[in-house]
Amino acid sequence: MSSSTSRTPLIDMIKGMACATIVWHHLAFYGPMSDIAHPLAPSLIAWLYDYGRMAVQVFLVLGGYLAAASLAPQGFARFDHAGTAIAKRFVRLVVPYAVALMLAVVVAALVRPWMEHHSVPDQPTLSQLLANALLLQDIVGEGALSAGVWYVAIDFQLFALTVLMLAGVRALPVRWVQHHAAALSQGLVLLVTAASLWVFNRIAGLDMWALYFFGAYGLGMLAYWAVRAPQAQAWVCLMVLLVGAALAVDFRARIAVAAVTALCLVVAMRSARMRSFSGVSPLVKLGQMSYSVFLVHFAVCLLVNAVVSHLWPASPALNAVGMLLAFGLSLAAGRLLYLRVERHVPSWSTALRWQLGLVGAGMLVVITSNWA
Repeated sequence: MSSSTSRTPLIDMIKGMACATIVWHHLAFYGPMSDIAHPLAPSLIAWLYDYGRMAVQVFLVLGGYLAAASLAPQGFARFDHAGTAIAKRFVRLVVPYAVALMLAVVVAALVRPWMEHHSVPDQPTLSQLLANALLLQDIVGEGALSAGVWYVAIDFQLFALTVLMLAGVRALPVRWVQHHAAALSQGLVLLVTAASLWVFNRIAGLDMWALYFFGAYGLGMLAYWAVRAPQAQAWVCLMVLLVGAALAVDFRARIAVAAVTALCLVVAMRSARMRSFSGVSPLVKLGQMSYSVFLVHFAVCLLVNAVVSHLWPASPALNAVGMLLAFGLSLAAGRLLYLRVERHVPSWSTALRWQLGLVGAGMLVVITSNWA
């Protein structure tokens, strides 16, 4: 099977559904519109609040699947230089990320004086701005400037760790290793996936590091290699054994969701009919711009929350309409960010400019607030 199986309308459609679920999870989680609208659909809002976050596992698995497709479709590293691959990934992530965080900082400053709610971020500090710009906020103990930005940092860590693992196998000076690079690389991914599922993912204090999440990411990589294999049974058995042992030791619903996602990917992507499925067009388009929607939706939802809950603080119906409006505007803002920023190939100078813009905008907000 060709590497074209790595990206199909089906993959984008799955990403679109996961993205929509995350946006609705945050709408239910952060309020206050969801608090006011809760009586209208208590079960639905409670489900989104408690379980909507599970869609992150879908993104982790898909991230691993697509990483295997781009970095090691045959099982061994196909990129030239590890540093270059990591740097390109960082730049592609942080340019739309910095733009979205600038918007979040400005919106938070606008609504902070007249909306007292835990969902409104505190006034940023210089160290917080720098940490967020460099994807280090959780590692150095600084607060996030927007919801979900932890995932961007983890995605970058996972990608970098994968690149270094694959490059490390390739760099081994033994000739025998070079002839078995694919098996050794895949074996290393399998080993680290097992270590994550069985050990690291059970330690909550490690949730700012890639090893905590590599279980789901690694399952995605294994799923890709299973799709490309002449026979998938061995790969599927390995995945089932890995996850079965992990859940027997410590059942975690998030790992079960990741496993089901990975195994369903194998079944679907080995089917010619499913690979040729054109998908549901709105979901496919949402999947293509899901990263931009994920980045920008918090600022949009925060602004709509502030306006609607301020004007109609006691109307469940109007606040429910406000939630729908926030979702629709999030998609519109995400599409704009995707078309104007994410879709263009960025450079280091572009990334630096937007990161400096984020820090500058944050400090301007602080100075303006202090003067006021």
